[in-house]
Amino acid sequence: MRTRLKIWPLLAACLLAVAPVAWADAAYAYAYALWGTPKYPANFAHFDYVHPQAPQGGTLRMVSNSRASTFDKYNPFTIKGSAPAYLAQLMFDSLLAGSMDETATGYGLLAEDVQVTPDRLSATFRLRPQARFHNGDPVLAEDVKHSFDTLVGPYTAPGYKTLLMDVAGVDVLDARTVRFRFRAPNRELPLTVGSLPIFSRAWGAGLPFDQVVTQEPIGSGPYRIGPVRFGKDITYVRDPHYWAKDLPVRVGTFNFARVEIKIYQDNTARLEALKAGEFDVMRFFSAGDWARRLYGKKFASGELVKGEFAHHLPTGFQSYVLNTRRPLLQDVRVRQALGLALDFEWMNRQMFYGAYQRVNGIFGNTPCATTGRPGAPEQALLAPYTAALPPNTLGPMTQPPSTAAPSSLRANLLQARALLQQAGWTVQAGVLRNAQGQAFELEYLDSGSGGQRVVAPWQRNLEKLGITLRFRAVDFALYQQRLQKFDFDITSIAYQGTNNPGQELADLFGSAAADQDDSGNFPGVKNPAVDAMIARIVAANSPEELLPACHALERVIAHGHYLIPQWYASTHRMVYNDWNLAVPPVQPAYSTGEDWVLQTWWSKKP
Repeated sequence: MRTRLKIWPLLAACLLAVAPVAWADAAYAYAYALWGTPKYPANFAHFDYVHPQAPQGGTLRMVSNSRASTFDKYNPFTIKGSAPAYLAQLMFDSLLAGSMDETATGYGLLAEDVQVTPDRLSATFRLRPQARFHNGDPVLAEDVKHSFDTLVGPYTAPGYKTLLMDVAGVDVLDARTVRFRFRAPNRELPLTVGSLPIFSRAWGAGLPFDQVVTQEPIGSGPYRIGPVRFGKDITYVRDPHYWAKDLPVRVGTFNFARVEIKIYQDNTARLEALKAGEFDVMRFFSAGDWARRLYGKKFASGELVKGEFAHHLPTGFQSYVLNTRRPLLQDVRVRQALGLALDFEWMNRQMFYGAYQRVNGIFGNTPCATTGRPGAPEQALLAPYTAALPPNTLGPMTQPPSTAAPSSLRANLLQARALLQQAGWTVQAGVLRNAQGQAFELEYLDSGSGGQRVVAPWQRNLEKLGITLRFRAVDFALYQQRLQKFDFDITSIAYQGTNNPGQELADLFGSAAADQDDSGNFPGVKNPAVDAMIARIVAANSPEELLPACHALERVIAHGHYLIPQWYASTHRMVYNDWNLAVPPVQPAYSTGEDWVLQTWWSKKP
């Protein structure tokens, strides 16, 4: 399963606030809030969820949960290859830093303050004089411009270009002042540009960025690269001269002297290594592993502890993705029929130990989540695009098929068969065929064989409809290449949710992204109503403008059946070494599992 995240951690942590605020003047401010006022005042000492006197030192041993079984570069921004886990979070600072206990606010990090003009057509940042790169050079406005120009250049992931398409340009006003100009008013853009990774112009020494591969990054973050067994494991070493360690946004954070990241080629190896004490923390996504396979001497002694940490994050929309570029998947009735064959209730009961809830829509557990029938504002937004709307979009919000009484799998399969017949598919000698005699055969693409157990019940149900779904496991490198080229029928993507929707939706669902290699538009959505709703979301000036556009977008995506919703957990399930790791007493509501550990936990053995 591939995880599709926002481009930069601050954006992943930013969630929607609901109190409107007006930036009535162009004064410089210590923070920027999307809708409301910042939680923390200008003179705050530290975030509430950190231990400001946390001991500094010790080692955190982690495991990479990436499907990549190795890494072959240090550059996390280029398209080709795989970078080590957590490199971007640990080595690159940004102009603003988000907090984990509030929504949609950025506080000054590299920038000591930010000025957003009343017309919201520009944001100007003044850099801190003490900001330094790892090589000792000062962080200057030219470095900020260089970073932006590089990220929107030809060698980086196209998501950056989509995310930053409304930035008209960057001006260096003086050595430590930089201004971002915007093509149109957009409340989110100051946060977007404020969260970009900033790196030195000296990194790569003028080489084309795609040739900056194994050169050690020159960032300004709290860690540098330490001992490495290239392609096997990596250690990050805390910079003893980290320039920002005493800033309020950094007090009590990044407490470990060393962060060791170990790489294992499969889940069984990771699990056995954990039980043997090879690392200190591991997050679990498998309900079976969590319920049945965590035992042994280190659990019995109390060295290893199972912890479930509740959070208030959006559900995300982990889904089976149906690639509508494929002829067999272009009919919405066919896509809906495939979803009717998925028996989540049986899987949750028999395979997941009741650990999950069903995903519905793309904005679950957020103010943007859609229910009921569209109200007048949504209907007005969608009215010009009636011809492009999927069936029933203007009716009640769709719900994932259920087999819970009074529903049943049999009833769902009968409905699926009727939809397939309407689309021109009939069963002939046990095989579903169209008028031309073509058999209905699809391939499910995965980066390992471990997912076959979960897909197998769906395969069996599809066989009852005469559909053949073949499971194809390939190595991660080939899997990544095929997804970049959209060379798949069906795959699974773990989309991270947000309460702060914006321009990134154009990468996930915009028509232009559908034809752009390595974009996030895996299902190949091309719909003018979708494009229009995304534009409305980006241009929203208040929650009253934002929410109807979000609801309308969610309706179109859900009724288009581009995604077959999977499941989510409302807790972070983590095993940790209680003899080494100290857990902060306050858990921030919007922490994201491993990032919470990296940023705020500390070692009992410094």
